[in-house]
Amino acid sequence: MIAESARKEKSRAESIDGPNPATPKRQHVAAPPLAPDFPRATHEGLLFLTVVASVVLAGLSHLTGAPIFITLGLLATGLAGVAMHLRNRRTVHRATALLDETAARSRAEIETLADRMWEMQESEERFRGLIDALGDLVVHRDRDGHIVYANMVFAGLVGTDQRDLAGRTLADLGIDVGIVPDAAFSDHECLSSTDVSIRTPNGPRWFSWIELSVRDKDSGAVSHRAIARDITARKRAESSLITARERAEYASQAKSRFLATVSHEIRTPMNGIMGMAKLLADTNLSPEQRTYVGAVSTSASALLALIEDLLDYSKIEAGRFDPEPQPTSLREIADNIIELMAAKAFAKNIGLGCHVEPDVPQMIMADPGRVRQVLLNLIGNAIKFTDTGGVLVSVARARTETSDRICFTVADTGPGLREEDMERIFEEFEQSDGTSTRTHGGAGLGLAISRRLVAAMGGAISVSSRLGEGSEFVFEIPAAGATEAPQNRQNILAGRRAVIVSKNAVEADAIARTIRAHGGAVDVAATASQATPFADHCDVLLIDAALEVGDGRLLKRLRQSGFADCEAITLIAPTDRGMLGEFRTSGYATFLARPVRGETLLRVLLTSHAPALPPPKPEKTGASSLRAHGGRQQGLSVLIAEDNDINAMLARATLLKAGHRVKVVGNGKAAVEAVTEAGLKNRFDVVLMDLHMPVMDGLDAIAAIRRHEEEMAVPPVPIMVLSADSQEKTRHAVLAHGASGFVTKPLDPDALVHAVEGQVAA
Repeated sequence: MIAESARKEKSRAESIDGPNPATPKRQHVAAPPLAPDFPRATHEGLLFLTVVASVVLAGLSHLTGAPIFITLGLLATGLAGVAMHLRNRRTVHRATALLDETAARSRAEIETLADRMWEMQESEERFRGLIDALGDLVVHRDRDGHIVYANMVFAGLVGTDQRDLAGRTLADLGIDVGIVPDAAFSDHECLSSTDVSIRTPNGPRWFSWIELSVRDKDSGAVSHRAIARDITARKRAESSLITARERAEYASQAKSRFLATVSHEIRTPMNGIMGMAKLLADTNLSPEQRTYVGAVSTSASALLALIEDLLDYSKIEAGRFDPEPQPTSLREIADNIIELMAAKAFAKNIGLGCHVEPDVPQMIMADPGRVRQVLLNLIGNAIKFTDTGGVLVSVARARTETSDRICFTVADTGPGLREEDMERIFEEFEQSDGTSTRTHGGAGLGLAISRRLVAAMGGAISVSSRLGEGSEFVFEIPAAGATEAPQNRQNILAGRRAVIVSKNAVEADAIARTIRAHGGAVDVAATASQATPFADHCDVLLIDAALEVGDGRLLKRLRQSGFADCEAITLIAPTDRGMLGEFRTSGYATFLARPVRGETLLRVLLTSHAPALPPPKPEKTGASSLRAHGGRQQGLSVLIAEDNDINAMLARATLLKAGHRVKVVGNGKAAVEAVTEAGLKNRFDVVLMDLHMPVMDGLDAIAAIRRHEEEMAVPPVPIMVLSADSQEKTRHAVLAHGASGFVTKPLDPDALVHAVEGQVAA
């Protein structure tokens, strides 16, 4: 209050003495008088003269003998004047006091109003100063778009005096902001927003223009009030991001091309090393030489696996991995991988088994190459770190009200993991044993790549483990587009009872799970004596060949213990196929190759009194291999189109050794000429076509050969593409161009012979 009184006194002083140069000019205006203020002395003297004159006239009329009423009238007039004078004096005094009071009150009210007006002016000036300080543009326009008010920031931006902006339009200033049409005022107001570019002396600047258009309900007057904020920095950042993204996409494409080139260039010499080592191992070598060749093959395989991991990791990092869903048989993938990894497991004398639940769909939509890659990594790691026991692979279906997923479980009996290592091993370049004295090598990329692949397919991967008790890796993927398995699969073995005799607990457990899941009964024993109590009602014996000797002693003992009427089936490792004749002589009806495929097991168990074991087949080498596959005795005629001399020599030597006739050309154009000039009599049975060759590449050569066949109306010759690019999209592309098959480099001699002969047999 004291400060406010001082400010008012200062303002009044300034209105009298002049304004302070440091403060805005302000003046008080005095209230006008309510009535003229006549001189009070003049008014009283005039009234006195009137009274005296009345008395004098009354005396003169009495002396002159005038009638008495005249004299009395004059006296009465004088007395009335005196009375009126007295009353007027009281009235004037009262009126003067009232006027003074009214004037004082009016003066106070005027001063109060002036103070309020001054405060409002100060508030408005402070508000406008605040808006200007914020740097935002403020523009008020009327219905036709003419500027009513614009703040100093806007005036400075367009380089125009603030007072000269009134009445102008934004278009006059080069700003493209239109007027909201009246139809938009359904609720008497409309809020609009846009980004506006405004040319300034320092170059164009961008503003986020937000405008509220309001129509008064009573008068219908329309006004447009806008506030705009500078977003030039954001626009520049967006432009930089777009440029950076385009550069990143270009770099990613360059990375993809680089990876494809590196993959091809690395695989080509690796193909020669591994292939030649394989061919060399098939020659007459001394034990020492065979050891050296085995070391070369092992080292080459390890190097190839490392290169594969690095290329896959780089490809994922570059964002070039896109899953390619297609109809996929999970049973086939699981069984194929188990067979592929069996040699490594048997070499360590550990078990390897697989069980697929009956309700797992026949087919789902998934990327088979990536599912296979993840399984290979998990199973390979399990075998690598397991020295006793074995590895069990399970495939099951997990359905809830909101999800349908396929669960792959890889359980091992290895050393297990510490709790702190279970998450770390999924990171790049991490291993369960990171010390310099670790037993097992590797780059530590397999699990990191697997996790990314599973995530890209919409799944998840996890691990559970206890130190010293093994580990269990689980990964799930969606069961998209599932084709259901036959409904009666769960009871197809109803009534069958089997006994498994095997020391390999893991494989025996996998077989037992499959039998029970399909309605059968099964017991497992490690020795003949343990199996004896299960003889009652048993109709099939499954005996591990590792427990049997050449004369069938184990089977005879079991027959004598109560299994006399049971059908006997031997479980044989691929390396023991040479003993099939002895097993047949000993009384075994048939065999199952380890690791046992689920579908093969069911087919054998469903076949009552299976036929006896066939005589052992001769080795599939040379012409005898052809006869075993239904080929011609003189072999197949094969054309190899390969520009790399070592790869061509490897393929040629492999096929010649298998009894085939081979011709080699160095480019796609020569391959087309060889096929078109051969004629019907000398047609090639199979063509092996490299994908990348000079003069004409493989795809163009395939297209030219197919056109020639259409023109000549001859059956298409099988064409197998040879490529170091193992991507699924590459496989699909070559098949779409007319190829019959695909062989991935590095070439495995046995796989190459099998693929070539399979094309003719098909």
